[in-house]
Amino acid sequence: MTVSTLKATQAQAAPWLVWRLPDGRWSPVALVLSVAAALLLALVLGATQGAYSVTLADLWAGPASQGAEVFWHIRAPRLVMAVLAGAALGVSGALVQGLFRNPLADPGLIGVSSGAALGAGVAIVMAPYLPQVLGFWPVIALAFVGGLLVTGVVWYLSRANGLVHTPLLLLVGVAINALAGAGLGLLSHLASDIQLRTLTFWLLGSLGGSQWPTTLACAVVVAAVLCVAPSQARALNALALGEAQARLMGVPVTAVQQRCVVLVALAVGAVTALTGIVGFIGLLAPHAVRLLAGPDHRVVLPASAAVGAVLVLLADTAARTAFAPGDLPLGVLTGLLGAPAFLWMLHRRFKTTT
Repeated sequence: MTVSTLKATQAQAAPWLVWRLPDGRWSPVALVLSVAAALLLALVLGATQGAYSVTLADLWAGPASQGAEVFWHIRAPRLVMAVLAGAALGVSGALVQGLFRNPLADPGLIGVSSGAALGAGVAIVMAPYLPQVLGFWPVIALAFVGGLLVTGVVWYLSRANGLVHTPLLLLVGVAINALAGAGLGLLSHLASDIQLRTLTFWLLGSLGGSQWPTTLACAVVVAAVLCVAPSQARALNALALGEAQARLMGVPVTAVQQRCVVLVALAVGAVTALTGIVGFIGLLAPHAVRLLAGPDHRVVLPASAAVGAVLVLLADTAARTAFAPGDLPLGVLTGLLGAPAFLWMLHRRFKTTT
């Protein structure tokens, strides 16, 4: 028996015994170990790097240490929020790409990000008419509600003859995004200088305002989505063959579409309400997982959440350290890095299909 034949036999019997499968994909265990190591490294870098350097010895020194104070009260909630944001955007991207059967799809296509931005803009401009004791909570609440409402409108307008048509869902999402953009332009025109600065900073995306109360509230929503999302893996695998074939296989296509849209709206709405718009993570994380491990959503969904967390952690660490003691908006950095990666993905996809 040759070495290649032995590896193929091992991969078929127990794929966890090999690092790469015969078709070139990574084995599940290889992917899990690699992503876990990357996540641990990203957490260590994020915990220690920044405008104020914190060593691991500072954390063991107890609450009296200034480094420990900085970590637990400022940096720790930011790290947790980065993990939540990356996981939510990553798994949402995987759900949307599976729903549209297109690896270049993005959660923003169904309007949840633009809806959240519009809701936040309304709260920021209306702040002088709201009780000051509420603080920033109206922005968070209206951003979350705005994301859910706009997604609901997109879903309602995409129905025809009792069914939701994916191409129509995409077109309605594009139109609603344009409408929300126009609404944000109107709010920017009406805003004062201070409000405009706040709105602009929020639209650029940042984890700088992360605090334990809001982070823990977001964690409840994101954890629920992460627990439910893997249950849609088999249905999304069937949808990859086409809606007609999926129905023949007994998949309730409309119900699956509805569940996926609700999960994406909840996850992205909760995260966007706290961090602002952070682009390209929901596009890049699932695509990277598919390149490494193939299209099986039983692997893609959880791995996309982990890879998304790694990407946001690394991006936020770079945003905090590149211009220290300043803080580069996270959305700016992900746009600078994500746009070229997206163009490369488009070029690669075009070359492989022609």
